[in-house]
Amino acid sequence: MYNWYDQGKRLYYGRFGFVADVLLFALITYGFHLVFRYFAIEFMSIPFVHHLAQFLADLVFKVSLWINRYVLQMSITTEADNHMWFSNCGYIKVNLGCSGLKQFYQVLVLFLLFPGPWKHKVWFIPLGFLVMFLTNIFRIVSLSVVLLWKPDCWEFFHNWILRPFFYFILFCLWLWWVEVFRRKGKASVSTY
Repeated sequence: MYNWYDQGKRLYYGRFGFVADVLLFALITYGFHLVFRYFAIEFMSIPFVHHLAQFLADLVFKVSLWINRYVLQMSITTEADNHMWFSNCGYIKVNLGCSGLKQFYQVLVLFLLFPGPWKHKVWFIPLGFLVMFLTNIFRIVSLSVVLLWKPDCWEFFHNWILRPFFYFILFCLWLWWVEVFRRKGKASVSTY
């Protein structure tokens, strides 16, 4: 007999379980994206959320600037409101939309809603925040390199390479979650 529910440990079993997991991942991720996009202005106008986004944008700016100046040896001048001006007169502004706050909330919602053991969610979600923060640093530094060396490709890299890169990293985190923590210790169940 096919067991669809086993005491809250897993929603489904069988050979198509991973497909169901992928569909649930896509539903949660895309659903969150639509809700966030629809309510972004109202959400960002909440004082706590606005201050948190500003704090993250400032931190991303400072860390990216440090890497650009001291690791990559770029000549950069700065301006208020998180502007980095490069030697070719190009600039990058790290604004609230570049803070990574949406990705933090995406990690939070995905792993709170996705089935799995709570004892691992307690540390995995903060780890996801750190991974998203580092991904954002990588994104800003990569855009800095593109702006300096191939400024005509900046828009393409920003919109079509590095923005979707967040979703690739989120998918990798989710895959790690499913393969290591969600399936850990599951008893095998007969599918017929």
